[in-house]
Amino acid sequence: MKNYLIIPNRQKDKDLAITERIRAALIEKGATCMIYDKYYEDDTEPIDVPESVECILVIGGDGTILAAASRLVGKNIPLLGINLGTMGFLADVDLKELPDTIDDLIEDQYELEKRIMLKADIYQQGKYVTTYTALNDFVVSRGGFSRIIGFSVRINGALIDQYNADGVIVCTPTGSTGYNLSAGGPIINPTCKNFVLTPICAHSLATRSVVLAKEDVLTIEVENVRQTQREAAIVSYDGREGVLLKPGDQIKIYKAEEVTPFIKMKEVSFVKILKEKLL
Repeated sequence: MKNYLIIPNRQKDKDLAITERIRAALIEKGATCMIYDKYYEDDTEPIDVPESVECILVIGGDGTILAAASRLVGKNIPLLGINLGTMGFLADVDLKELPDTIDDLIEDQYELEKRIMLKADIYQQGKYVTTYTALNDFVVSRGGFSRIIGFSVRINGALIDQYNADGVIVCTPTGSTGYNLSAGGPIINPTCKNFVLTPICAHSLATRSVVLAKEDVLTIEVENVRQTQREAAIVSYDGREGVLLKPGDQIKIYKAEEVTPFIKMKEVSFVKILKEKLL
């Protein structure tokens, strides 16, 4: 690949010293490289990417990549994360690996992983409101002064559970090592096509995570727990705040047609990555 765009997180690379070093190294190898310097993690506007770009380098941490991925939906341009954060499940190239990484990129020595994304259609009082797209997860959690939230959950129209909880997480395999893991949900290899429903602190001994097939449509309806409860919940996607939900509102979640392609520079098993990151 010869044409690159760098998206730096300016909170982590404040003076763009690392960004400029990478850009200079790519140009020295005969590549072209542009810098997108208008990145803000809370911005939701799509990023305008020149047609010539073959690869996007995201400099920051996993949060930076998630925010960038949501603004690049449908572009189908491979992403490579350069880790300036902590955990680095998505941004898995460290600064010390940059010289070899740049050489491999120029020589097309890499693999692609196409990670699934999820879409969520929001309905308020039976009327469609908006659609969100997530690479990591959707979280429906307590909003305002509400305590527990009532949920009914359907898969392909069939009711599978009704319960009270602090919230629910619906995650992709990519997001299974995030909030889902902390809430007791299963870890799924990021190359899989399933997605997962995990309740958050459900008030039940029988409620557990559910792994869904890629064809499934999950419908979550917010139910009324108390008459005095004004707003029941809020939905967020990849850590970004969405809309307030009231009793009767629904979220329909399903696998998106779009994917996020990731560049993998090294042949390291998912099990080994888990051991390094989590143990």
